[in-house]
Amino acid sequence: MDRMIYLAMSGAKHVMHRQESVANNLANANTPGYRAETLAFRGVPTDRDARVYAIESSVGADLAAGPVQQTGRALDVAPQGGAWLAVQATDGSEAYTRNGNLQVGPNGTLQTAGGAQVLGDGGPIAVPDGAALSISADGTISAAQPGQSRATVALGRLKLVTPAERELSRGDDGLFRAAGGEALAADPAARVVSGALEGSNVNVVDAMVGMISAARQFEMHMKLLQTAQEDARAASQLLNVGG
Repeated sequence: MDRMIYLAMSGAKHVMHRQESVANNLANANTPGYRAETLAFRGVPTDRDARVYAIESSVGADLAAGPVQQTGRALDVAPQGGAWLAVQATDGSEAYTRNGNLQVGPNGTLQTAGGAQVLGDGGPIAVPDGAALSISADGTISAAQPGQSRATVALGRLKLVTPAERELSRGDDGLFRAAGGEALAADPAARVVSGALEGSNVNVVDAMVGMISAARQFEMHMKLLQTAQEDARAASQLLNVGG
């Protein structure tokens, strides 16, 4: 059978993956700290002709910083530079995020909006009931009891890490982890902006253009499949006539 069928099927499959990736980026265009997903493809020539298969060569993330917006909320923090917040994922592993929309969970510990426990220098950070919290630029968390704003107690310091760009990989839960699975060392020089959130780094216009482009490419592969089917039918008719 003509390899065009397999080539077109392969191309259509990977274009669908690209559409899914772009759609996921668009869905997270307003998610604080979100890093756009990236896909790379490469062509693999066939053995006997000039046609090539399309295969995924890598799935990664765009780690460029997003825009920082002031919120005025005490538990909102935006990591500066290449800093990341350390959290404890649901599987118990240490993971990293740029989403600094923090809150006090039902169990009295500091958590992310997604429910992951925020890690300090000594593990999860316990918050006294009813305490008013503030976070300084170096990540130190202070608590004051209602009516006693001048008497504050340091609860701990956010664990901030500054990994190399290629040291992190995204997990299925959306959190990032060290490529080797180990916990990264805290960076005492890392800083955050209190009362602010870093926005998603997704470029909505580029994502929309990518979605349209992927749709056109998928249509092209479908037409190639149809052409291959018509060619096979014509060849079969010729063989029948010749027989």
